[in-house]
Amino acid sequence: MFVIGLQEVNSMINKRLKDALFSDQWSEVFMDVLSPFSYVLVSSVRMQGCLLLVFAKYFHLPYLRDVQTDCTRTGLGGYWGNKGGVSIRLSLFGHMVCFLNCHLPAHMENSDQRVDNFESILHLQQFQGPLANGVLDHDLVFWFGDLNFRIDDLDLYFVKSAIQGNKLSLLWEKDQLNMAKCCEPVLSGFMEGPLTFPPTYKYDVGTNTYDTSSKKRKPAWTDRILWKMKNQISQSDASSSISQGLSASLLSYGSHMQYTESDHKPVSAIFSVKFSACLVAPLVHIWVRDEWILPADARVTYQWSPIYMKSSWDWIGLYKVGFRHHKDYVSYVWVKTEDDAEGGRYQHQVMFSEESLPRGTGEYLLGYYSNNMSTIIGVTEPFQISLPGSEPSSDSDSSDSSSEDDNSTQVLLRPSRSPSPANARSPRSRSPALARLHDLIIPSSSRQKSRSPSPCRAKSPKQERPQRPRSRDTTREQHGIKVHRSQVPQTIAVPPVRPAAVGQGFSPKGTIPVSPNSLRRDTSLAVPASKQRTDSQKPIQSLENTN
Repeated sequence: MFVIGLQEVNSMINKRLKDALFSDQWSEVFMDVLSPFSYVLVSSVRMQGCLLLVFAKYFHLPYLRDVQTDCTRTGLGGYWGNKGGVSIRLSLFGHMVCFLNCHLPAHMENSDQRVDNFESILHLQQFQGPLANGVLDHDLVFWFGDLNFRIDDLDLYFVKSAIQGNKLSLLWEKDQLNMAKCCEPVLSGFMEGPLTFPPTYKYDVGTNTYDTSSKKRKPAWTDRILWKMKNQISQSDASSSISQGLSASLLSYGSHMQYTESDHKPVSAIFSVKFSACLVAPLVHIWVRDEWILPADARVTYQWSPIYMKSSWDWIGLYKVGFRHHKDYVSYVWVKTEDDAEGGRYQHQVMFSEESLPRGTGEYLLGYYSNNMSTIIGVTEPFQISLPGSEPSSDSDSSDSSSEDDNSTQVLLRPSRSPSPANARSPRSRSPALARLHDLIIPSSSRQKSRSPSPCRAKSPKQERPQRPRSRDTTREQHGIKVHRSQVPQTIAVPPVRPAAVGQGFSPKGTIPVSPNSLRRDTSLAVPASKQRTDSQKPIQSLENTN
């Protein structure tokens, strides 16, 4: 995983308006960098200049649940968000983890105010659910950001001499955060790696030289990364901690002097987080063919866990390998929510329409998006799509193929709940090694385009689902229209399917936590400091049993 916290991001009114309408530029940068390595944006939260992003490998998505965000303003007595904290919490393989990015009050004399602000953030941030309501209720908490703690008592000349002589340990005992951890109950249990890197503030912008302005601010470790384990039962050393079923070890902690765009130097940390057991199983399993070479291969079988609370607004997205976030789909199909009568297996099949499939050759995967949980809860392994460009077919061809198909299943055109993507810009490859997608081919049809919203924007269940016609010919006869043979939906035989496995970047000022590269049973987490593509889709097809 990669968890990235930024502070003092440009929050001018014009920038905020642009970022509200489109993805903010910092999010775009990190998605562009991480998506070629199979990292997907899980969640993000922003409060003025404070931004928090969480990325994970796509095959870990089924094990990330209960994702929630919160933000707390502490500027101007709690009315302004220039100071405060933003958080993202989630269930990680069944263990509750919280990431808290803070920007606390500045200036040497405000150490007590910084502690008070942090305590207010912990008190005000509350999450839904029985497992962890407050920040400190989580099994593992990462706290990082521009915490703004300074170095007390020592004068500027002494501090700079200690830095130049690489005698940083002379400064540790006068660091305000280290002193506060010894006497403030709210900081009890928080751990931090050794400060073996030079103070990260304040530098002249564009240089590695400490402040030469008239203010001549004293260097300090303002940018920090700490962590805390709930119910910690042992601590082998200052860089690791163990709780029941969970352990976290600090592998590295340092600053990055090569970045000179800010008066701060970004800091990062890498953690290894280990779980004694995975406490959850995927809520949805998806099966798909190894390769799609014909439109008839675009058939998906999926099965829910009995404990899963399904929604009629759930959908399955077709994603190019290297996709950036859950809205970055090529196509999608709505799921069916009726229970399977055969043994209560909760199993169904749906099918992507021919016109919604990408042309050419490429690697893709499928992801099941849960509307209630607002995240992808099931994925497949990558598979190949090799479809030729479509050619117009005659009525006779359509009629002949219809008569030769199996009659056990029937494909019905169902009203789309999203607008056509014809007006959307062409999707681009998310990886430098991947070819661009060809434009989707829209067949001629008398059916009008739907104006209903995309599945990404569906937030509440619809009041009443439209009744589906029993068959297209029956519907048209009621209106006195004679049905041509080529207009009758074709029947398609179900081919065999196979089970598919389920599955730093810096700010001008800030910190970066946690990055597990491979989170299954043994996970490494990297912590750095420091589009929405609302692709619309065409009407789609789904499978219905004729009985």
